[in-house]
Amino acid sequence: MTILYTNDIHTYIDGDLTYSLVAGYRDTLENVLLVDAGDHLQGTAYGGMDNGETIIEIMNAAGYDLATLGNHEFDYGMEGALNAIEWADFPYVSCNFYHVEDGEVGETVLDSYEVFEVNGVRIAFVGITTPESISKSTPKYFQDDDGNYIYGIAGGTDGSDLYAYVQAAIDAASEEADYVIALGHLGVDPSSVPWTSEEVIANTTGLDAFIDGHSHTTMESEYVTDLDGNEVLLTQTGCYFSALGEMTISADGVISTQLLTAEDLADVTPNAEVQAIEEDWINEVDELLGEKIAETDIEFTVNDADGNRLVRKGETNLGDFNADAYYWYINEADGVGCDIAIMNGGGIRDSVAAGDWTYLTCKTVNPFGNVLCVVEVSGQAILDALEFGARYITVGEAGGFLHVAGLSYEIDLAVESTVQEDENETWIGGPTGEYRVKNVKVYNKETGEYEDLDVNATYSVAGTNYTLRNCGGGFDMFSDVELIRDYIVEDYMALAAYAQAFTDSDGNGYGNISTVNSPLYSYTGYLLNYESITGSGRITNICSHVWDEGTVTTEATDIEDGVMTYTCTVCGETKTEVIPATGSGETGGDADGSGSSDAEPEAEDETGTADSSGTESETDSETDATGSETASETSSESGSETGTEDSTSVTSPQTGDNTELWLWMALAFAGGLGIVYAVKIRR
Repeated sequence: MTILYTNDIHTYIDGDLTYSLVAGYRDTLENVLLVDAGDHLQGTAYGGMDNGETIIEIMNAAGYDLATLGNHEFDYGMEGALNAIEWADFPYVSCNFYHVEDGEVGETVLDSYEVFEVNGVRIAFVGITTPESISKSTPKYFQDDDGNYIYGIAGGTDGSDLYAYVQAAIDAASEEADYVIALGHLGVDPSSVPWTSEEVIANTTGLDAFIDGHSHTTMESEYVTDLDGNEVLLTQTGCYFSALGEMTISADGVISTQLLTAEDLADVTPNAEVQAIEEDWINEVDELLGEKIAETDIEFTVNDADGNRLVRKGETNLGDFNADAYYWYINEADGVGCDIAIMNGGGIRDSVAAGDWTYLTCKTVNPFGNVLCVVEVSGQAILDALEFGARYITVGEAGGFLHVAGLSYEIDLAVESTVQEDENETWIGGPTGEYRVKNVKVYNKETGEYEDLDVNATYSVAGTNYTLRNCGGGFDMFSDVELIRDYIVEDYMALAAYAQAFTDSDGNGYGNISTVNSPLYSYTGYLLNYESITGSGRITNICSHVWDEGTVTTEATDIEDGVMTYTCTVCGETKTEVIPATGSGETGGDADGSGSSDAEPEAEDETGTADSSGTESETDSETDATGSETASETSSESGSETGTEDSTSVTSPQTGDNTELWLWMALAFAGGLGIVYAVKIRR
């Protein structure tokens, strides 16, 4: 039998691989199921315009049999998530999403698993939802009006709660099925530890395979060892409809997987019913939001040069643009004014290619429908927010990483994050150790200078209500802020207004988006550089370095220095040190050869040539580290004792006997040879 699976489509329905193509391929197969591992309701305007209702209509038409909840299924609020479940013709499953009653854990909201019988084989799918959903959507969605939690997602600070819930579901499903497959939205990103799919497999037993999502990882098949030592297949399709997963269970029970791209399905005829719904909805949204508002020669990106999501752990030009749009709108278009603006990287959803900008462009970048607000907060709260947002950047990515306008800061990568957070990844206190965020500066509009943040002062901060009002991303340091103004404008409309405010430099009626054309370019000293994909330098990663034990990259010889190379275990930067030549007597220096030594020249052998056998044992090496100096000292001492003193105090006997005189001379010569030989041996 065959199981087709998708994950993290994020409403990207206008690409080469589509729901209609998946449905068409399904129509060609027998004994097949179609399942989704979450994050299908949100991501572009095609989801955001009607809170995912049309996406569910498309999935219904495509014949989905089952889905689980990803964290972005909660982006339209708890009511939105429950509405989607109600709209679906297929069931949702989640074993660790539960009700909370009077502070006590209640029943699960959904069934923990679903069993299907296909061609005489019974297969159970256990649904698993990431505990990160609470902080990565909005904690208030899981609370009542008084701030009490009425919904929860089992996780546990050490993962034990999650493992227990999953194991209980596996045990129950195993009694009804021949195969048990996890349909989870957990991912493998290090920032999700201890709630990754790999850790769930390693701490449970009884799974035959795991269909995963959340980390946007392209993983055709990996094997993870479970608690009993069995190998469990783990798979994930990537994201944004880049591939369709196909799992096959053969007659002899062997499970295998492959990932199919649009090119692989080029000969498949799309399902006509599904295709009609897709095309009608795409045309309707494009018509509503397709008006051109600006143009640019610049690619604005969420990724680094290697295609990794830099926007969640570092500065990008699109992150700058987004924060600048909020900053400009509040200061210039709305007029309420703010000192700084912030935007979480997880809310910046897609890159923008060079070319025309439309309202749809802006809605694709900011698809959530959050609204702007302005609050008054302390400098300490700002510092804590920056620290909280930067807590994962050395181990993975974080949607809470903060892009800024009117502000600059540094992050010391060598400082371990000790931010305090609860089991829902919500901030509960500043770091117990050193702050890794340093040198925070606030732009002064009057002086045009960036000035040190005063933790005891108050500042006006602009951003979305998601972060500043609803504790989205876990930013609970803003829970008691003073509200200046709320519900100012929808996020994507602020982007659109900013884009339209750029100077029309070529006279064609549209603003040309570039650094010099920005309405903020007139702000003296304000950091702007949209042409660089890594932005204007508002956020700088520094490193005080943690060096490894070093590697010998060039061996030292008797006459040539070697090189020892050290690598920082945090940032990867390297430094070098000189390994002195084994006979040089040097104790170290820079690899450029500038090191010097005051040691005396090494002793020569009887022919006047330095000993350079080219071989070195451990003992030789230890001796050589001090040997030249010791030999020089010995030679000097020997010379003074045998050369100076002997020449003045050792005389031949005054007897007139020449034989006796020659005897004394021979003894003195033999003694001198003995001293030279001893010096050589010591060296």
